[in-house]
Amino acid sequence: MSKIINDPVHGFLSFPEKEVLTIVNHPWFQRLRNIMQMGVAHFVYPGAVHTRFLHSLGACHLMGKALEELQEKGFGITTQDSTDARLAILLHDIGHGPFSHALEHSLLEGIGHEQVSSVIIDRINQQHNGMLDGAMKIFGSQHPKRFLHQLVSSQLDVDRLDYLSRDSFYSGVSEGVIGYDRILKMLTIRNNELAVEEKGIYSVEKFIIARHIMYWQVYLHKTVLGAELLLVNILRRAKELSMRGVQLPATPALSYFLNNTISLEQLKQDPGVIDRFCRLDDSDIVTAIKTWMDAEDPVLARLCYMHRNRSLYKVVLDHEREDELYDQKLAVARREIGCTEEELHYFVFRGTTSNSTYNAVDSRIMIAMKDGSLRNIAEMKDSLVNEHIAHKVTKRYLCFWQPKS
Repeated sequence: MSKIINDPVHGFLSFPEKEVLTIVNHPWFQRLRNIMQMGVAHFVYPGAVHTRFLHSLGACHLMGKALEELQEKGFGITTQDSTDARLAILLHDIGHGPFSHALEHSLLEGIGHEQVSSVIIDRINQQHNGMLDGAMKIFGSQHPKRFLHQLVSSQLDVDRLDYLSRDSFYSGVSEGVIGYDRILKMLTIRNNELAVEEKGIYSVEKFIIARHIMYWQVYLHKTVLGAELLLVNILRRAKELSMRGVQLPATPALSYFLNNTISLEQLKQDPGVIDRFCRLDDSDIVTAIKTWMDAEDPVLARLCYMHRNRSLYKVVLDHEREDELYDQKLAVARREIGCTEEELHYFVFRGTTSNSTYNAVDSRIMIAMKDGSLRNIAEMKDSLVNEHIAHKVTKRYLCFWQPKS
């Protein structure tokens, strides 16, 4: 039974495959309805409250369009290939925890959402008698048609095409608007690898520039960064207290992860870990923070109050006199907050944030020239994808609590 969903970004999304609908209706996929795509970006861009669920549906839709184009060009995309690839991209974010990237590694230390996704996909595959065998091969880059994996995960995959379009739409940042339709039209295959026809180069350049702008204007905006770090510190403090034996009110699933340190091997071997993880979403964290505002621990209570009342950390990037400013803010926190020296790092701390818009060496975007040759887009004459764009940018930040005047 086919299903049509109305999406504000792409219009009507069609899901004719029973396998895809089986996944969409799975409780672990439905959980993504309650996980914000952009974490805490709504503190700066109030409209950015869309979900991983909608993004995953949109990416699945774009995968279908990409495969239709390649099939029309005679690249032998079978019905099974299409179903498997759509399943793979549909499930690519199923391992995200609450608030997406903001809390990655907070509840499962050292374990990324991609690893969690692999374990969850394997579990669902067992539940459905191997229905995801092909999708798992694509997801793990083991499928003989390598370009299918590149459509799921590369520097020009349908995941990025959807999230740039979607995040730009909901945040209202027009600089992120890309011509994804034209990029999909220009896709081709050379030597079993994904490439873009030469006449699509300008659309790809705009895509890369738009991604660069979105990262520094939205995803790594200093206030968004401050809100994310505050959320991370709340969970860090809660876990620190829980591991000391302090009983904090929380949902059963959240309590489990606050009181246990999980290894990757345990994640893979113990079914109960994934069962508990898949009960977590943003509401567990929001409810806990509202409750912990009244915690006996003054550090946790203050951090939660700051989050609930948008009294966020102040963030300064690449300050010329960072050491001097750090000492000043440390003195203020020491005087005003009254916490111990060991607890001051929750209110004044330093770190780095970085982004690489385009990696000119790894997983390159290849342009299929009219003369039959293949060229890295960064090596094209007069390309906008120059050394500055391809270079990884790292910025130091100073993050601190500041009393209201």
